[in-house]
Amino acid sequence: MAGRRSLLVRLLAGAVLIALCSIAATAWLAARSTTVAIQEQQGQALADDASIYNTLIEYAATHRSWAGVDKVIAGLSEKTGRQISLSKGDRTPIAGKPVPTTRNASAFLDPLYVNLSMVAAEARGDQIDPHVVGPFALTAAQKAANSELAQPVLNCAQTTSGQGRIVVLPTGRSVVTDAPDVTLSRCSAGLLLAIVPPQLAWYEKLQKAVNTCLSTRGRVGSVEIAADFSWTIATGPAQVTPAVVPRPEPEAIDACLVSARVDILKPYVAPIALLFVTGPDSSASAEFDLSAANQKRIAGVAAGILGITVLITVIGGIRLVQPLRALTKASRQMTSGDEEIRVKVRGQDEIGQLSLAFNELADSRAKTESLRRAMVSDIAHELRTPLSNIRGWLEAVEDGIAQPDAAFIASLSEEAALLQHIIDDLRDLATADAGNLRIHPERVYLGLLLDQVVATYLSQAEHAEITLSSATDGDIELDADPVRLRQAIGNLVANALRFTPASGTVTIKARQEGPGIVIDVIDTGAGIAPEDLPKVFDRFWRAEQSRNRHTGGSGLGLP
Repeated sequence: MAGRRSLLVRLLAGAVLIALCSIAATAWLAARSTTVAIQEQQGQALADDASIYNTLIEYAATHRSWAGVDKVIAGLSEKTGRQISLSKGDRTPIAGKPVPTTRNASAFLDPLYVNLSMVAAEARGDQIDPHVVGPFALTAAQKAANSELAQPVLNCAQTTSGQGRIVVLPTGRSVVTDAPDVTLSRCSAGLLLAIVPPQLAWYEKLQKAVNTCLSTRGRVGSVEIAADFSWTIATGPAQVTPAVVPRPEPEAIDACLVSARVDILKPYVAPIALLFVTGPDSSASAEFDLSAANQKRIAGVAAGILGITVLITVIGGIRLVQPLRALTKASRQMTSGDEEIRVKVRGQDEIGQLSLAFNELADSRAKTESLRRAMVSDIAHELRTPLSNIRGWLEAVEDGIAQPDAAFIASLSEEAALLQHIIDDLRDLATADAGNLRIHPERVYLGLLLDQVVATYLSQAEHAEITLSSATDGDIELDADPVRLRQAIGNLVANALRFTPASGTVTIKARQEGPGIVIDVIDTGAGIAPEDLPKVFDRFWRAEQSRNRHTGGSGLGLP
């Protein structure tokens, strides 16, 4: 019972530990899920802010005033659930609800100086919104002509390099990109950047403003502005040698280009405005109220989980303990001598496997006990025969019926030798079982040892009209106990002689095979049936179950 209680206690302790871990994991998961939800909500809020900002910036970039922006703001408010307001720098309302003068603006709306962190990565460049094109926009006819001209250039680039695509710039101009520069040059892609009136005057004004800005920084070479607002250093006969006039720094060119574009584009965009974005309910709170009621609720759920876990563990423990108790009871009955006791196997789990192993052990024990009894019977019979013969002859001498002549002495000697043989076999077997069978290895010449075995059993073989011989493949030497080795080979030879008919042969052969040595005892007897081969070295087993004096032996078998 103590063991059973110990098992139940361990099961209960394991169940409680599992439940506590489950509760902790659940709490962590809930907290983690809440954190992820909050992060997702924050990410959505940032995405909404960016969408509002980009939409209004695009509106400012394509309109010269904020007139009509109310519809755009209403649509954004409905889509994002936010309150959106616009005002001038002096807080004069432009659109949306008025905001307190003490409130900070969410962002400044200036298409000529955008917040790069709020625009999409692919739209980032300088701080002028790409939708601001002003007087650089192509007319409808120019757009159509430029698009028609771009298609042959694209076909040429794709045929030559397998690359290229048409991109329409905010000004409406179509250009071919994503192809090697050499390929674009061969395919006359530069024609797509040709500047013609009415934009030509504005590009010239832009280029002049940039070069004027650069001249204020020192004497440097001039630059040329392309249709896509890229720039190159001016070259030609009128250009002063670069060694005399320094080349302008790229950073200076970019700064002057942005400044000149801002001056030209300022009349074409809406004035700077302040953007105010608020949530639909500023009083809403996202905090979790860990009140006393919530704490009791959590404690109740935790106690419920613990109770269910303990209940399941107790039921499982009882179901586990019952078969173990049955096994314990059966083991004690087996110890008391009940050889028929078996346990019922339930399922294929570990307990079922243990029950099956116990039944196999019981079967093996019953079989061993049966063999032991048969062995005792065999030994008793074998000992009784020579003892009865000796006693009978001695009583015959006492009664004067027989004379103690040479034949009488030889018969008694034969019976005593048989008795000694049985006793020696029993002694060797008991010594081996106890682990006390001593081995005394020495250098052995195997051919000589086999000759000694043949000499020992030669008279027995001649008496049975059997030819006994030995053959050794080469001069084989090994380290072994000659007495035990001779005994083992002799037992096999004696067994072979008993089951070999007259005119048969028994041959002992030895050969080297790899690092080992193989000794074969070959006879022309009846042999052993294939189904009996696995049992040859089983304790107390023999193929010939009879106890006749010719084949019975000591009854101990070959083990």
